[in-house]
Amino acid sequence: MLAQKPEGAPEQRQIVPDVVRQHAEQAAFFWAQRDTLMEDDPPDLHVVAGIDRRLEANLDGLRIAGPAAWPFVVAAYEDFPEKGELFLYGWMAIEQGDGSRIAEAVEMARTSGDDAYGLIGALAWHKAKTIAPLVRDWIGSPDAFKRFLGVSACLEHRVDPKQMLGRLVRDPDVRVRATSLRLAGTLRRADLVQEMSEALEADHERVRIWSAWSLNELGSGDLAQPELKRQVLANGPDAFAALRALVKAGPEAEVRAFMGGLLKSPETAPLAVRGAGMLGDRTILHWLMHQMRTPALAVAAGGALLETFPEARSVDGLFTLDPAELGPAFEEHFGDFGVKVPVAEKVKGWGSILS
Repeated sequence: MLAQKPEGAPEQRQIVPDVVRQHAEQAAFFWAQRDTLMEDDPPDLHVVAGIDRRLEANLDGLRIAGPAAWPFVVAAYEDFPEKGELFLYGWMAIEQGDGSRIAEAVEMARTSGDDAYGLIGALAWHKAKTIAPLVRDWIGSPDAFKRFLGVSACLEHRVDPKQMLGRLVRDPDVRVRATSLRLAGTLRRADLVQEMSEALEADHERVRIWSAWSLNELGSGDLAQPELKRQVLANGPDAFAALRALVKAGPEAEVRAFMGGLLKSPETAPLAVRGAGMLGDRTILHWLMHQMRTPALAVAAGGALLETFPEARSVDGLFTLDPAELGPAFEEHFGDFGVKVPVAEKVKGWGSILS
C-alpha cells in the first residue's frame, strides 16, 4: 500500500492515494454490511466473521496510512453520509486520538437519525480501554446525547459504570434511561431492582420494555411478564425481544398458551410462528413447513427453522431470494423486495432425510 521512499528523502510517510481511498470505501461498506447482516433473524455468525476479517484488513490499511488517510475518510462521508461512513469517521478519529475529529463525529451522529449506530459501532470496534476516557467523560456529561453514547458503549462492551449506573437508570432522557436499564439487566445488577420496578410505570414504552426485560434477566419474571406481554401484543419494535424474554421466563406451557393466542390475530401470528423457534422443540418441523406456505408467515417460519435447526443454514436450496418463484401469492405479498424466504417443498425433502 505504501510507496517506497526514495533514498535521501525526508522521513515522511508516502501513500498510494487510490489504494487508501479503496481502504476507506471498503471499510465503510463492510461495516455497513456487517451491521445489516447482524439484523438478520437469526444472523449467520460465520458469514459475519468473514466480513469482520475483511473489514479489519481495510482498517489495517488505514492504520498504516495514518493521518494521510483523513482526506479519503472525509470524502467518503461527504459523498455518502450513511452509517458505514459514520462508523469509518468515528473509528478513525478514535484511532488517531484526534479530539476535534471525535467532536465532529459526535455531531454527525447527533443528526444521523438512526440512534447513532455508526458511531456506536466505532466505539464497539475499539477496545474498551481505548475508549474509556471518552466514556467516562460522556456518561457524566450534561449533554444527554453524550450520555447516551457513553452508556451505549458500556452496553456494547458489557462494562459496569458502577455507582454512575444508579443515576443513569433514572435519567430524564428516554434513550439514556432505556439503554441504562438494559445495561443493568445485562450486568445482572440486582441492586437496581427497585429502580427497574419503578421504571415499569414510566410513560415511555422503551423504558418500560427494558425495565421489564432486565427484571426478567434477574429472575423477577412475575413482575416483568405483564409488561412483556403488553409489548408483544402491541407488536412494536421491541416485541421480538419481549417475546424472547417471555420464553426464557417460562413456564413452557404458559408460553405455548400465550403463543396460541397470538396465532389468532393476523397482526401477531408471525410473532407466534417465530417464537416457536425459541422453544428448542425439534418436533415442530412439520408444523413450520405448513406455515411456510402462507406468505405472511413464511419469513417468520424460516427464522424459526434456522434457530431450531441451525444445520439447515448450510443446505443449498432451502431458501430463495426470489419469492415470486413460489407462486403468485408470494409475488403479490413481497413485491420486488429480495426477501429470503424458505421453500416449503425443499424443506420437506430435507426434513424427510433428517428424520
